[in-house]
Amino acid sequence: MAKTVAEVVIETLQQAGARHCWGVPGDSLNYVTDAIRRSDIEWVHVRHEEVAGFAAGAEATVANRLALCAGSCGPGSLHFVNGLFEAHRNRSPVVLIASQIKRDELGFDFPQEVDYKPIFDQCSVFCQEIRTPAQARRVTAMAAQAALSKGGVAVIILSIDVSQEPAGDEPHFSVHLAQPHVRPSETDLNRVAEILNAGKKIAIYGGSGCEHAHGALMALAERMKAPIAHTSRAKDFIEPNNPYNVGMTGVFGVESGYHAVLECDTLLLLGCDFAWRQFYPSHARIIQIDLDPTHLGRRHPVELGVVGDIADTLRALMPRVQARGDSTWLDHCVGRYHKAMANLNERATPGDGDTIRPQYLTALIDKHASEDAIFTADCGSPMVWALRHTRAVGTRRTVISLTHGTMANAMPQALGAKKAFPNRQVIALSGDGGLTMLLGDLITAVQENIAIKVAVFNNGSLGFVELEQKVEGLLDAYTELKNPDFARVAEAMGIHGIRVESAAALERAVIEWLAHPGPALLDVTTDKFELVMPPAVEAAQVLGTALYSAKAVLSGRGGDVLDLIKDNFIK
Repeated sequence: MAKTVAEVVIETLQQAGARHCWGVPGDSLNYVTDAIRRSDIEWVHVRHEEVAGFAAGAEATVANRLALCAGSCGPGSLHFVNGLFEAHRNRSPVVLIASQIKRDELGFDFPQEVDYKPIFDQCSVFCQEIRTPAQARRVTAMAAQAALSKGGVAVIILSIDVSQEPAGDEPHFSVHLAQPHVRPSETDLNRVAEILNAGKKIAIYGGSGCEHAHGALMALAERMKAPIAHTSRAKDFIEPNNPYNVGMTGVFGVESGYHAVLECDTLLLLGCDFAWRQFYPSHARIIQIDLDPTHLGRRHPVELGVVGDIADTLRALMPRVQARGDSTWLDHCVGRYHKAMANLNERATPGDGDTIRPQYLTALIDKHASEDAIFTADCGSPMVWALRHTRAVGTRRTVISLTHGTMANAMPQALGAKKAFPNRQVIALSGDGGLTMLLGDLITAVQENIAIKVAVFNNGSLGFVELEQKVEGLLDAYTELKNPDFARVAEAMGIHGIRVESAAALERAVIEWLAHPGPALLDVTTDKFELVMPPAVEAAQVLGTALYSAKAVLSGRGGDVLDLIKDNFIK
């Protein structure tokens, strides 16, 4: 008996490496879910399709393999959009099967009819419909191949009537994943070396393109006596075992990384596409090396841009770069880094009385977490605390919404990471606003027995938004959150819940929470007045905060101003 189109699609995706399919079942998906039931792919039933998109993206990222999700027609597949935007901008190989109404009804405003292509074209490297049964294997193979080779989301649009038809005798198309070595030409390598050899104070700024280049990067930094700053996305790849590390720059960075990039005379950009132009030097000679030629010079003007894989390029570059003996510049930058980290860690301590600083909560979690833990963090202040106060040791991973910058990502991404690595500790650092946005999928952790650990930074506000309003000189508006006792909510769902309201009780609670064998939630009331301080404070920000303070006092909120000053500026 001939296989149905749905069976051929699932068989091809399984052969491409997919192990899980995340989604919510629906009638237009019946033949797809039946094909999954009879395959080796495991269906993971979520409560909201946005969660499925986040989870599939995280699974693909940490496991470095194809992940799958599937949605019913119309609103079912539309719910995936934000989660898939996140996966796509993280270059995570994910395939979505977006089921469609019957072909005979398309174009007549039938209930739940949606034209998917113009929607998903924005967040995919491939988006095609299987129009006939004869295309089933070919379209599916090309979708998986695009997701894996280009890095991103691929969308297969599949009408319910096509999904149930026999696939017929189709050529056996399969997925090919080429891994070529890409490096600049001899001429380009010589030009890079010429500029580097002429520099006096060279700094390296590395991005996520350095993922497989740690050894070559360390060798080059030693040869040039160059400090290495890095982007947030590169924390896991550059920070471990790195004596040349000077930390991150940018708003989430530290003073030493900011200083090294801004005060060098020659800057080598390696696999980074950092977007904020004010953090690039205005006077330095800049060289950019990237695998994607469209990234060269698109954020800030560069003197020389060349195309190449970072590890291969650095190995070819090394013999052309002059070795240096003077480490004065490097020592100066590294010294500033140790001082900057010591200043940050001063805040990772208990506050006055029962106050719990969010940095202290993060530091305790880092202290007691496994050496191969996977951290996810919600966009906003939790991701800043994760980037600043969790250690990258080479065996840990950090999954954060840095390019898309969406709320509510941490808990769903933890589900995906834990499903990918069930024997590793997976910890979600969730904001109270982010967690409540997709709160229903805490039930998924229970139903699917996914033993994630969720820490809630419960400060009763949309803290990052509130900070942005204050910096603009505005009174905070509509950022207050009236939260439940999240530990009791978790217990009602079948999750082990712990609530902590005093710093003295926190460490014992963290240990208990991490040791619990199943899913567990730690609800911690953190200080809402703790500021995320950038590496350099601009005059406009000082003026804006001063203006906020004046408005707050005049509005009868002087106590808020005093708490803000006491928490952040008085030691």
